[in-house]
Order: sequence, then C-alpha cells, then structure tokens
Amino acid sequence: MSDSGTSGVAKRQLSTNDQVLAGLCCYERELKLVMTSKAAKTRLKPTRFLVQEHHARQLHYDFRLEVAGVLKSWALPKGPSLDPADKRLAVMVDDHPLEYFAFEGIIPVGQYGAGAVVVWDQGQYDLLEGDDPLEALNGGKVVIELHGETLRGGFVLIKMKGRGEKNWLLIKKKDGHGRAGWTLSPALTKEKEAALKEKTPPCKAH
Repeated sequence: MSDSGTSGVAKRQLSTNDQVLAGLCCYERELKLVMTSKAAKTRLKPTRFLVQEHHARQLHYDFRLEVAGVLKSWALPKGPSLDPADKRLAVMVDDHPLEYFAFEGIIPVGQYGAGAVVVWDQGQYDLLEGDDPLEALNGGKVVIELHGETLRGGFVLIKMKGRGEKNWLLIKKKDGHGRAGWTLSPALTKEKEAALKEKTPPCKAH
C-alpha cells in the first residue's frame, strides 16, 4: 500500500475515534444533567409538617416536621404565630413515628399525655436555606416555607444559645403572609370534642 493510502486509512481511523470520543463526551454531559436534575428534584421535594393542639394537663401545641423518616417535634406552650414580632418558645421533644401524623383522639386518663389531641394545621414545607433539613437541624437553624391552611410563608426555627439542647424559637419571617397582632384560635370546639373517641397514640404523646 502506498504512503498516501496508509495516510488515508489513518485519517479515517482518527475521524472515527474522534466521533466515538465526541459521542462519549456528549453522553457524559447528558448523564450529568440527568443526575443533577434528579438530585435537585430530590432536594426540592416537599415534605410534611403538622401542628397538633394538645389539651393535656397544660394546653400546648406540638409542631412537627417530617425529617429522615420521623417527625421531628417541638412543644410550643403558646402555639405558633403569624406575627413576626412573636418569638415562640419551642421545646424539642422525642422524635415521633410517621404514624403519628394527623393523629386525633382523646388519650385515656392514666396514659402519658392524657387529654384531647386535634390537628390544628398541616401541610407541606420546603427548605429556604440549604438542601438537607437534618443538616440544618444539627446546625441549630432551620429556615422553611410552610404551605398549610393557616401557617403560610417563611419561618425560622433557631436553637437558643446558652439554653441547652432542647430550647428553640419559632419565628415568622417578614413576608406577605405575616400578620401583625395575629392571635391564635383553638381548633377544639365542643362539637369536635364530642365527636372524638378515646384512642391510644402510636407513641408517647408530647
């Protein structure tokens, strides 16, 4: 074979290799885009929140966020608020199982947390800062947007410095959903209480 023939074959081989490499690069770019898109969708997937009104020995409200397969929970003596000026104490309590979500009933006398429990609000939430709620919790600050029937817009859960591991504050962010002078209205009415049945929760009620 002449030198010119050999050169032509080599050029064709180089051209084919270039096409293969170009195809691989294109595939890798598309795969990266797909994986990035899936990761973003996973991070942005909304999860649930719940507020229960608990008429135990002392009335309080339980604020719960679905995180890592459990309900991270805080007891709010005064309940949540839509007024950004209010800084509501939120005492972290034990994690609750997901089965506790939307629990309503009257916990029998003699059991822990005896009294009526009703759902005050529920919905979904998104993180406004970061993409891992567990990491945010470990860092002592969780910034979220709530999509409930009553609680809407941005909220901040922040651990109080120098007050131990359990004392947090729940604060409404200043946005279009804030309501100056807002007051909480209980969900439990006489009619609703009459319709409740005695029920044992799937865990200790806080």
